[in-house]
Amino acid sequence: MAAPLSRSMFGSLNTCYRCSSKPNKGLKFVRNIYFQTANYQRETFETPSSTKDAEKETHFGFQSVAEEEKEHKVYEVFENVASSYDVMNDAMSAGIHRLWKDAFVEKFSPSPGTKLLDVAGGTGDIAFRFLKYVGTPTFGHPGDDFQMPRDVTAQVYLDPAEASSSSSSSSSDEENGHKSEQAKDGNYATQPDTMGNHVTVCDINQAMLDVGKKRAKALGYTTGLSWVRGNAECLPLPDSSFDAYTIAFGIRNCTHVQEVLNDAYRLLKPGGRFMCLEFSEVKNPLLRSAYDTYSFQVIPVMGQLIAGDWKSYQYLVESIRQFPNQEDFAAMIKSAGFRMVTFQNLTFGVAAIHSGYKI
Repeated sequence: MAAPLSRSMFGSLNTCYRCSSKPNKGLKFVRNIYFQTANYQRETFETPSSTKDAEKETHFGFQSVAEEEKEHKVYEVFENVASSYDVMNDAMSAGIHRLWKDAFVEKFSPSPGTKLLDVAGGTGDIAFRFLKYVGTPTFGHPGDDFQMPRDVTAQVYLDPAEASSSSSSSSSDEENGHKSEQAKDGNYATQPDTMGNHVTVCDINQAMLDVGKKRAKALGYTTGLSWVRGNAECLPLPDSSFDAYTIAFGIRNCTHVQEVLNDAYRLLKPGGRFMCLEFSEVKNPLLRSAYDTYSFQVIPVMGQLIAGDWKSYQYLVESIRQFPNQEDFAAMIKSAGFRMVTFQNLTFGVAAIHSGYKI
C-alpha cells in the first residue's frame, strides 16, 4: 500500500498550486485525490464518535436535539406557560382534564397515613386532590370553621432559605417522633399532618412550584405538604421512602423516561404503588384523525390567544405524539421492576392511567 502524502509534501503542492500563474492540472488532480482520501479516512475513523453523538440525540417534539439541550428547552416551555397552565388545560380539554385527574386519584384510592411523592406536580393539581381525598384539614381558608390545633408542628418548606431557618426545630421534631429529612437543596420535609398524611410535590421548574405554593396558601393547606425542586431522573431523596409515587402529564417531557421509572422504583417502599396519568394513543382511525386535527390546528392557536405562546403549545402537542403507546409504556414500567402492571384508557385512549407495584 502506498504511503499517504505527508503534511510537508502537501504543503509544497499547495504552495505551488496557489503561486502558479496557470494552475497545474496534475497537481490539482493529486490535491483532489488527497482531499478525497483524507475525507474518507476522517469518516472511517470518526464513525464511532459520530455514532456516539447520534446516540446522545433525543426528540423535542418533532425536532431532534442533543439530550442536554432538551432539558433546557423543556424548562423554558414550562417557564413560559406556568402562569396560564391551568387556564390553558381547561380551555384545551373543555375541563375534561379535571375529570381525568379525579378518576386518577379515585383509582389510586390512598388510605390515611399515606406518604406520597407527586412528581412533575408543580401546580399541585394531584397533591391537592390527594389531601382532600385523605381528609387533610385546611387552615385559615375562607368559609372554614376548622381551627388550627396548637399541637400542629408540621410546616410547608417553600424555599431552601426558609427550610434552613427552621432547622433549629429539628430536635423537637425528633422528640415528637417526626424525623425531618431534607434534600440536598434543603427544601424537603417529611412531617405529616395530624392524621399522618403527607405529599411531597416535586418539579424541575421553579415557576411551576411557585404557582403551586400560591394555590396551597389560597386553599389553606399548611400541613402535610412540602415542595422540592429536582430532576425526575435522579431525585435527591432517600431510597424506599414513599408509599406511592404519582406523575401526571409530566413523564413524556423527561429526556430518559426509563431512568424516571427506575428512580420511581428506587424511591418506593416495598409494596409501594407507581401511578402515571399521561396522554396516550387513540386507536380508532376516525377518532384519531379528528383528534389530530384538533391538536395541531386548534391547540397552538388557543395557546397564542390565551397565553400569547404558540411554540410552547405546539411542542406540547408534538410531545404527545412522540410518547410510547399504552402497551409499550406498560412494558417500560415492567422493565423498571414493577409488577401487576395495568393501564386504563380514558376518553377513547386520549389519556391513560398506568399502575404498577414494587413487590
